[in-house]
Amino acid sequence: MVKEVESPPEPPGSLTDPGELLDGYLDFYRDAVLRKLDGLTEEQVRTSVLPSGWTPLELLVHLRYVEIRWLRWGFAAEQVSEPWGDQGPDERWHVPENLTYAEVRAEFLATAERSREIVAGARLGDMAAVGGRFPTADEAPSLAWILFHVLQEYARHTGHLDVVRELMDGIIGE
Repeated sequence: MVKEVESPPEPPGSLTDPGELLDGYLDFYRDAVLRKLDGLTEEQVRTSVLPSGWTPLELLVHLRYVEIRWLRWGFAAEQVSEPWGDQGPDERWHVPENLTYAEVRAEFLATAERSREIVAGARLGDMAAVGGRFPTADEAPSLAWILFHVLQEYARHTGHLDVVRELMDGIIGE
């Protein structure tokens, strides 16, 4: 049985500032990801219902590291010990059994907060700092490009979670 849950509103249609729109939509999608996971059991967030085998908890870890790689290590050039997590860039996102959904969720929220701090102190036209992800200025994209890239990651993966949640328990639209 399909059960539809009402989604919160998108950022206001009156917004015209591109930075405010990007910030608003990133927060909207961060929240959407968490809404799609909240209410699932610890077992469900660790269970795959897809042929590819990824789990909802692995996807949350992936999104956390997307922000770390692009905003902390990428834009701010912070030294990050494991920008890809404890796997390489082409490997699955495995979550240790002793790490709970609540702990992963808290890490995700802390990462999002650090991303907001980085973005708040910059302009969309600013280029990523050299020395982190980008070894030369020629390779460094603008903050606007990075934010659009992160936003499309969230939008795409939120859609994946829509399907996973419906397959797991019939909930749609949250």
